[in-house]
Amino acid sequence: MNILYIHQYFKTPAEPGGTRSYWVSQELIRNGHEVTIITADPKAIQKRREAIVDGIKVIYVKEAYNQSMSIAVRLKSFLGFVWKSVAEVRKQKDIDLVIATSTPLTVGITALYMKWFKKVPYIFEVRDLWPEVPIQMGAFKSPLIVKPTRWFEKTIYKNAEHVIALSPGMQDGVLKYVPKDKTTMIPNMSKIDEFWPREKNNALGEQLGLKPDSFKVVHFGSLGLANGAETIIESAKLLKTDDSIEFLFVGGGSTEDALIRECEKHNLKNVKFLGRFPMKQTSEIVNISDVSIVSFRDLPILYTNSPNKLFDSLSAGKPIIVNSAGWTKDMVEEHQCGFYVNPNNPEDLVERILYLKEHPDVVEEMGRESRHLAETIYDKSILCKQFVEVVTRVSKHLIEK
Repeated sequence: MNILYIHQYFKTPAEPGGTRSYWVSQELIRNGHEVTIITADPKAIQKRREAIVDGIKVIYVKEAYNQSMSIAVRLKSFLGFVWKSVAEVRKQKDIDLVIATSTPLTVGITALYMKWFKKVPYIFEVRDLWPEVPIQMGAFKSPLIVKPTRWFEKTIYKNAEHVIALSPGMQDGVLKYVPKDKTTMIPNMSKIDEFWPREKNNALGEQLGLKPDSFKVVHFGSLGLANGAETIIESAKLLKTDDSIEFLFVGGGSTEDALIRECEKHNLKNVKFLGRFPMKQTSEIVNISDVSIVSFRDLPILYTNSPNKLFDSLSAGKPIIVNSAGWTKDMVEEHQCGFYVNPNNPEDLVERILYLKEHPDVVEEMGRESRHLAETIYDKSILCKQFVEVVTRVSKHLIEK
């Protein structure tokens, strides 16, 4: 089949950011499909460019976006990408299937255009339950916004041939509008060949200004409002006098500057903001760390999250501390590969960090359990095949219709 993939934030392993769409595309190509991706290039000089990336035809359109933007400017960016992506899909010929992946939900407009005006069916992938996330975070308050965005969400789900959700909670949100047999849960993916336990690169640690013998707690990925990383800083304050523990932040986002200012205000020498790195370097930094922390604000809608950093931490063979009281809590507790901590109690995080620091045998055992879980359930080689199986079933169903 000739598949058109709509993803505003498409990234390759050579770029910082999530790479799920890249790996899914690779598996689609291995199964004989042709894949064209339409995405945004926030730093582009030209308005449009095309490239072949590892067998994927990628059409980049110029559309600025970053997490520091206000809600109004973000919406402008989302709609700008819709306008440009619709202009691009109008030129496409002989498309058999569209895959549209959020966030943002507005990519569904392009998918709806293809279905309604070009009679091309689509699969929709839900990476966040939008608009429920901005509603619970307080960004959307007016009924004049809430009611139409919920109608829009329902319309996208109901018009899809199939909906793929990234967590059980997200699937439950979709099931409000469509029957279960039209949905599949495929979580985010571990990448066991990109993140794996090996000898620590101490030279890199020295280059980054880290102590060679410290107990390192790493948070890698976004530092947006939803991540609630302020609670980690509060725990770092409680450990301020313990120079044997370091908190590492890899990545960036809208709250990073405020977090840095808070650390400077309290003279926290145990917190390091290392910046953004491509996957290869991020993997090295995670490997020299002892524990990974996956942090989110304490909102019920965020309990449904399916964070990349969790699955990469599994691959890296690290104990994982989570603070969302949802399915990730159940995962780390059931498989004994980490701990849940109360996001509203920084002492809870401190207690768990100190326990792991004092029990290297537990760190080692939890790390083994993490790696086993990545290898046997969550690796991309397993989950990308499940994704392609959905595409195959949808294709067969369309032919039978």
